[in-house]
Amino acid sequence: MAGVGSALRRLYLSVYNWVVFFGWAQVLYYAVLALRESGHEAVYAAVERPLQFAQTAAIMEILHGLVGLVRSPVSATLPQIGSRLFLTWGVLWSFPETQSHILVSTLVISWSITEIIRYSFFGMKEAFGSAPSWLLWLRYSTFMLLYPTGISSEVGLIYTALPYMQATEKYSFRMPNKWNFSYDYLYTSILALVIYIPGSPHMFGYMLSQRKKALSKAKTA
Repeated sequence: MAGVGSALRRLYLSVYNWVVFFGWAQVLYYAVLALRESGHEAVYAAVERPLQFAQTAAIMEILHGLVGLVRSPVSATLPQIGSRLFLTWGVLWSFPETQSHILVSTLVISWSITEIIRYSFFGMKEAFGSAPSWLLWLRYSTFMLLYPTGISSEVGLIYTALPYMQATEKYSFRMPNKWNFSYDYLYTSILALVIYIPGSPHMFGYMLSQRKKALSKAKTA
């Protein structure tokens, strides 16, 4: 029974990783096509649906960690996925004024290349038991360029959205109301920006340590 359970786990994770891989491959393809044919202003409209699908599907990775399907710590997975969901739905989708910004292009290209490598790496490991050494190197090296460009784009887009959050008061609640509760989405977004200050170096340092472990292990294998 344990063998059957292990096989089902590998089958499920393999299918999950390859499905999301194809989602991110679509994002990159449509982004590059839009850039070539229409410029950066058209990128968001071209990638919106596959971006929303691929990024929202990452919620499953939090569940995978919680139930023990993968060894990735939820403490590392949750902040990264949470920030990306915030950008995908809470900024880009919620405030169309940000959608034509050039940082959308750098964001989706950074995210999609990172995730194409990551999901293909884990997809191969689950399907075949291992991944090629070159893919291992890409998995644990390309973040050194793509993480800074992705994070810079995230911060820039949140900052760009702040005036629209303030003007529209979208998702905010003002008193008086029947719940006797007040909430300002603008302040939540400013707090998110503040969290990036210690959070980004911490995550980068964590990924550097993971790179060292993974590449060292590969050399001794």
